[in-house]
Amino acid sequence: MLEFFRWQDAIDIFVISYIIYKLLVLIVGTRAMQLVKGLFIMGGLTALARVFDLRTLSWFLGKMLGVLVIAIPIVFQPELRKVLEELGRGGSLWQRKKSVKKAELLSETVGRAIGYLKSQKIGAIIVLERGTGLKDFWRSATRINAEISQELLISIFWYGTPLHDGAVIMDRDKIIAASCYLPLTDNTDISRWLGTRHRAAIGVTEVSDAIALVVSEERGEVSLAINGHLSKNLKDSQVQKLLLHYFGGDEEEQKSILDRLQEDIRTLWT
Repeated sequence: MLEFFRWQDAIDIFVISYIIYKLLVLIVGTRAMQLVKGLFIMGGLTALARVFDLRTLSWFLGKMLGVLVIAIPIVFQPELRKVLEELGRGGSLWQRKKSVKKAELLSETVGRAIGYLKSQKIGAIIVLERGTGLKDFWRSATRINAEISQELLISIFWYGTPLHDGAVIMDRDKIIAASCYLPLTDNTDISRWLGTRHRAAIGVTEVSDAIALVVSEERGEVSLAINGHLSKNLKDSQVQKLLLHYFGGDEEEQKSILDRLQEDIRTLWT
């Protein structure tokens, strides 16, 4: 085989491997990853069926794979559209990390909005989407699909506006939706003095890997929920650091936000 192996073949293998790796990085932590695992299992079963000459099983699995070829683009249309959009922009499929300048700009924008809401004791809950999609929670809410801005965030939560009662869900590029209703936590060990916003923040982080920031209208303090755990009374510097890490980009190549902030959050209780 080495006699027929060309240097062009080595480039071919490298490029295909890189594309497959980037596609897997893009879908890791999402429901599409479960589909990929299922396809690998079906492929393994198909190979075993052919090795042991199990004709009926081979025929059945072959038909199933044929159906999936048609069903996958329909079921995962949003994910596929996202991939194509990123390809068109030359975006995160090839380079997941945002520029430091853009990350700083977005983190300062959201940080200033939270600071203003905190100073005015305006209740708010902002959910930062990570790997797990939150479409189930914003599907029935009010779609915003707008660039992240301080004025827009403040306007949404201003008391008396139609959208102030509920959560804002955003990702690293835009504000996705407002007036989103989140699942309340069933944890009976948390303080009974926690309000609905804090319980909703804990609840959404129990069922996803999202991050939730809560501004209390009673105490004018900021709380952080990650992985079903709540840290209260965050300092402005801690909120800013959290946002900077979030908007900074590829979490697969970084330590998790929770690990990076663990020492800082621990100081809240000392």
